Amino acid sequence: MRGSLKIARIAGIDIGIHYTWLLAFIIIGSTLALGNFANLRPMWLSWAAGFLAAILLFVSVLLHEMAHSLVAQKRGLPVSNITLFIFGGVSNLSREPEEPGQEFVMAIVGPLTSLALAGVFWGLSKLPRNQDSFAALLVSYMALINLSLAVFNLLPGFPLDGGRVLRSVLWKTSGNLHKATNIASIIGQVFAWAFIAGAVWFFWQRDFVGAIWIGIIGLFLNNAAQSSRQQVSIQEHLAGVQVRQVMETSTDAVDSRLPVAELVRDVFLTRRRRAIPVVEGDRVIGIVSISEVRALPQDRWEITQVGQIARRGLVALRPEDALDAALRTLARDGLEQAPVLSDGRLVGILNRDSILAFLQLRRELGMKGGRNVKRPVGPSFGAPQ
Repeated sequence: MRGSLKIARIAGIDIGIHYTWLLAFIIIGSTLALGNFANLRPMWLSWAAGFLAAILLFVSVLLHEMAHSLVAQKRGLPVSNITLFIFGGVSNLSREPEEPGQEFVMAIVGPLTSLALAGVFWGLSKLPRNQDSFAALLVSYMALINLSLAVFNLLPGFPLDGGRVLRSVLWKTSGNLHKATNIASIIGQVFAWAFIAGAVWFFWQRDFVGAIWIGIIGLFLNNAAQSSRQQVSIQEHLAGVQVRQVMETSTDAVDSRLPVAELVRDVFLTRRRRAIPVVEGDRVIGIVSISEVRALPQDRWEITQVGQIARRGLVALRPEDALDAALRTLARDGLEQAPVLSDGRLVGILNRDSILAFLQLRRELGMKGGRNVKRPVGPSFGAPQ
């Protein structure tokens, strides 16, 4: 997820926090300090409890996500990272499940982990102590919040864990991922609109903070459900198509020592190219596009070499790669295009515009892919992505 900062690495999985996490941390900590823990004295203790509870909440979300990720790894599905953000967490899979059974187990383990955490905190809350103490209030709250997290995620609407469980069952019974996703997404949108309606009611009751939070969650769920349905449709139309069928079969490239001014004049303006691979000798080292040039002040174009601004470290595609997988790679890395190599030689370039044009043409012709599609990548509340 863009805008994230890596903070740790656990079991080979990078753990990051999105910038929106800080906003959520401040809002949740302050709300709890002024609400659930407002009676603690001295006053600083209520604020300490509020922000400690906020930290424990996100630790709970992280454990929820780790459960998803560890199960995915055990089933041979690499997990690149886990990101905590304003709505919880998301696990990013490098490869998607290909069977409904895989998705079922990966989805259900998250809520079960939250239920287990709720049980642990509930047990701690029953230990003999002053029920109005700092520790007692804190563990009681964590028991409640983990129970709420489990119940919320078990709602049978996509992209929540319960929606993914439902989709895996529908996928298993129908054998059609597209149909299963449509049904689960529609149910997810029903829940989303229920949240939005709840936000209106909270606003009517003058609970403006609650209205904002519930309304945002509803909008997020609605957009995620729509996006997932669209993505499965894209994958269905691109299934069975290879990169070679869509790539620009051009071996044009520019030397890394070329001045940027010449690149603009001879490639972008004269040949109407928006991006081109960069080479050192016969080795492709990256790609340079209008975006990289635009970020460089124009008065430096004459004295800057293309190799200095080229985007390096790209994952090169192969002609035989599946087009839907290539599109996910471009989206994951935030790329508009990528070079295509065969046996280390440049044979073409693949860009998003070409994929979208190809997709639109297949849709107009009523064509679909020739194989089953994989589970799509999409945002989620405590579910694998």
